[in-house]
Amino acid sequence: MMSGFQDLGFGKIDIDREQRTGHPEIVFGAGKTPEQIAAIFRTLVEAHGCAMVTRASDEAAAEVSKIYPDAKLDESSRLLTYSRRDRQLPGKVLVLSAGTSDIAVAEEAAGTAEWLGCQVERIFDVGVAGIDRLLAYRSQIREASVLIVVAGMEGALASVVGGMVRRPVIAVPTSVGYGAHFQGLTPLLAMLTSCAAGVSVVNIDNGFGAGYQAANILQLVEESGGER
Repeated sequence: MMSGFQDLGFGKIDIDREQRTGHPEIVFGAGKTPEQIAAIFRTLVEAHGCAMVTRASDEAAAEVSKIYPDAKLDESSRLLTYSRRDRQLPGKVLVLSAGTSDIAVAEEAAGTAEWLGCQVERIFDVGVAGIDRLLAYRSQIREASVLIVVAGMEGALASVVGGMVRRPVIAVPTSVGYGAHFQGLTPLLAMLTSCAAGVSVVNIDNGFGAGYQAANILQLVEESGGER
């Protein structure tokens, strides 16, 4: 191993990332061969005792399972994991989806946050087209430490939730919608121009980025000695 990373030829695995950031390297699986993912997975498990791959294919999961039969692929989120972080961050992350069609991205966010040590709750299909569904969970929404709001179409749910709480809201636009939705560009711009203060936005369909950011926020709370 070279200083801080292990060179596999096709990729350099950042073994020291956990020391720098508090979290080990997590692998983006799309575009990598099953054999490459298996080799990276083995390196991470040997270094950290756990590993996670996002956007994993069935073929990659099958290749990894030859080495680690206990590795699990979540069919909805496409997260491939072995074990998880040995920590429990303070507070609670609440993941909301506007529609059932947004659940895959919402589960990527929830699964990422859970693997990184967060307590996570989920509320799905509470979009603004039926606002009573959202308001029925008002108490649970206000009790959360960090909220991840996943929405396609026009992305209005993030603004509504942002106006209800005093905690960070991480908005995730999805590529779910009709033509003028432009594969997620419409909710992305709507979320970026939200009139609700305190809403931050990740890239289209980037549930992983939202879950990671939520864990970073609660990691800061842990380091400061707080409970939320």
